[in-house]
Amino acid sequence: MTDNKLKIGIIGCGGISGLHVNSYKANPDTEIVAFCDIVPGKAQEMATHKKLAGARCYTDIREMFAHEQLDAVSVCTYNATHAECAIYAMEHGAHVLLEKPMSVTLDEAVAMARAEKATGKILSHGFQPRYAPLTRQLCEVVGSGRLGEVYYIQTGGGRRNGIPNGTFIEKRTAGIGALGDIGCYAIDLALNPLGYPKPLTVTANTSDYFGKSLKYSEPENVSRFDVDDFASAYVRLEGGIVLDFRIAWAMNMDTSGDMLMLGRDAGIRIPSTECWNRGPGGQMTLYYKNSAGCEVGEILPDPDPEFDYNTLFARKVDAFVDAVINGAAAPIPTSQIIRNQAILDGIVRSAELGSEIDIEIPEI
Repeated sequence: MTDNKLKIGIIGCGGISGLHVNSYKANPDTEIVAFCDIVPGKAQEMATHKKLAGARCYTDIREMFAHEQLDAVSVCTYNATHAECAIYAMEHGAHVLLEKPMSVTLDEAVAMARAEKATGKILSHGFQPRYAPLTRQLCEVVGSGRLGEVYYIQTGGGRRNGIPNGTFIEKRTAGIGALGDIGCYAIDLALNPLGYPKPLTVTANTSDYFGKSLKYSEPENVSRFDVDDFASAYVRLEGGIVLDFRIAWAMNMDTSGDMLMLGRDAGIRIPSTECWNRGPGGQMTLYYKNSAGCEVGEILPDPDPEFDYNTLFARKVDAFVDAVINGAAAPIPTSQIIRNQAILDGIVRSAELGSEIDIEIPEI
C-alpha cells in the first residue's frame, strides 16, 4: 500500500497547517513528502515538530514542484497568496485543499475557478463545520421543506474580544479581517442548507475601531492593524431571500445574535458561537404553528451528543483524499464557495463606496 499512497505537499506552515498535517498522518492513504513556507526554516520546523524527518522542505513552491511529483497539496498560506498558490499547484498537476477564505477578491476566486476547470483538478475548500452533526441536521430540516419558503436569514455571531495577530491583521497578507477569518463560516452555514442561492446586491459597512484600540489590541499590533474588525451587511439573494449579516472580532457585546432562518411555514433558531468554525453553538429550536393553531417551540434533539468535534478537520481532509482517489467531485465545491467570496468582496466594495452595489459573478 505504501507505494500507492498519495504524495502530499503542505504549502504554508503556520498554525492551521498543523491540523492538516495531523489529519494526513492519520489517513492510511496519504504520505506527506514536502513542506513549503516562504519564511526560511519554518517548513523544517514543522517537519521536525511533526516527526516527518523524511519530508523535503522548500521556501518556494516553484522549487518544490520542480523536485516533487505531488498528487495533492493543502494550501495554508495567508489569504493574499491563496489564489497564486492554488493556481500554480493545479497547473502543475496537484489537487488542492484550500483553507478558508477562498481568496481576498472575487477576481482571484474567478481565476482559481477557471484554473480548476482548465486543469480538471479538484479544488476543495476548508469549511469543516459542514461535517458537524448539527450542521447536517440544519441542512436536513431545511431540505425537508419544514420551513416552507425561506425569506430571511440573520447570521453573524462574533467575539466580544478576540482579535488575532500575526498575518491576520494586515491587508498585505490577510487582505480582509474578521470578514475572511470568521465571517465566511457564518455565510456558509446560512447559505449551504439552501443550496447557495446567488447573491444579487449588497449594502454594507466595515469598521476597525477595536483593532486600533489599546483596550482590545496588543500595543505592537495597533500600528499594523489595517483590516476590518467588524462588518455588517444586507444582502439580497435570488429567490427573494434576504441575508442580514454581521461579524466581529471585538465588540462591546457578548454576541451580535443567534442565527435565524425564517420561512413561511416555520422558523429555526441556531445558537451563535464566536466564530462558527465548529458549526451551530448548540441545539436548535424550531418555531411553528401546529394543526390546531397552537404556537410551538420545538427543541430539536442533538443528533449525536457524543460527537468528537476535534475530528472535524480529519473528516474534511479524509473527504478530500477520498475524492482524489476515486476521481469524484470536490466535497466542498468552488461553484458554491465562489458565491461566498462574492459576498465578502461585495461587502468590502460597498463599504468603500458607501452605497449599495450589484454583485456579478463572471462566467467560468
